[in-house]
Amino acid sequence: MNARHARYPFFAAAREAVGESDVELGELVTTDDPAVSRGLERVERALMAGTVESETPGEWSTRDELLSYPVARILVSLIDAPAAVRKYAHAEATTAYERFTEDFVADDDGLKSTGTTTVELDDFLVEFGLTDDVRPEDGAQATSARTRKTDAYRVALGTYLTLSTPDWGENWRLVNREVADGEVRIVREELYELLREAVRRRVAEGLPFVVGDDAIAEALDAEIDSLRGLLADRKPVGRIDTVVPELFPPCMKHLLERAGRGAELDHHSRFALTAFLTGIGMDTDEIVAVYRETALDEEEIRYQTEYLRDDAGTQYAPPSCATMAAYDDCVNRDERCETITHPMAYYARALDDDGESGARGTNTAD
Repeated sequence: MNARHARYPFFAAAREAVGESDVELGELVTTDDPAVSRGLERVERALMAGTVESETPGEWSTRDELLSYPVARILVSLIDAPAAVRKYAHAEATTAYERFTEDFVADDDGLKSTGTTTVELDDFLVEFGLTDDVRPEDGAQATSARTRKTDAYRVALGTYLTLSTPDWGENWRLVNREVADGEVRIVREELYELLREAVRRRVAEGLPFVVGDDAIAEALDAEIDSLRGLLADRKPVGRIDTVVPELFPPCMKHLLERAGRGAELDHHSRFALTAFLTGIGMDTDEIVAVYRETALDEEEIRYQTEYLRDDAGTQYAPPSCATMAAYDDCVNRDERCETITHPMAYYARALDDDGESGARGTNTAD
């Protein structure tokens, strides 16, 4: 096992490394190995934030990181829901995209690490059988994509049609592309999008599968219940578009106060607060401002906020009261809490009771 295996666990070499390690996944799960905790975090982050990157990368060894990938696939299979597979594969592909684009830029700039962590574009093309299907436009004489100093490529028509879809936008429709000699012209960023899609499909392939070991399923019962709860909470709801902080439910007041004084929020707590603030009409800049005093990365907050919204202008609801309680985020309960099951329902009722529904527009919290 090496760092590259952990960074790109869907590579064939990484799978071989796991197979050669003589690690029994059943024993891993039943002995509460650290890789199981990291695998659970991997899936939680996929469902809540659209990434599988750990919030505490220094906590996990290379072994933990690599083995968390097959553990995560077991968890997703045991959830047994199409949405779980879709979100998980998307998150793995998004994380891979962030990593390989960083690696490729370092390679282009001559800053590539001499270790075994990073990859080159050629590595990806070989991994996905695309070596003969992708060439730099201005380097027909070049023997590999590595020799490129170009922003344009030619991709075999069949590969382009296989990996892309018109749903990505008008620009991806073949009628709007330059096609010649069975090749489609693309720019570098578009090649990276095709590689992201190749990763997504590989991760999704074979999921869900039947976990034949009953002992593994039983050992992961609590984790699966928790993950199913997160998935069940992800239902589109209409935006309220009214921001009255004094009427927030106690749990959100508590999280908002902690964020305001720079306290570190667990990923599930940050997801809950971000989803709530998105749902009541705060825009991305306003939500970023809420976290300004914390050590959280601004770009990650922006990404999570956009991830919570859809094209129709709705957003995914924050976790239910039951899920908030499971994560110890349900605090300072009041009388209204006894009559509702969701933070958004609490807030909507509070607005109605106070006669504020729609009365204050989209004021932002100070």
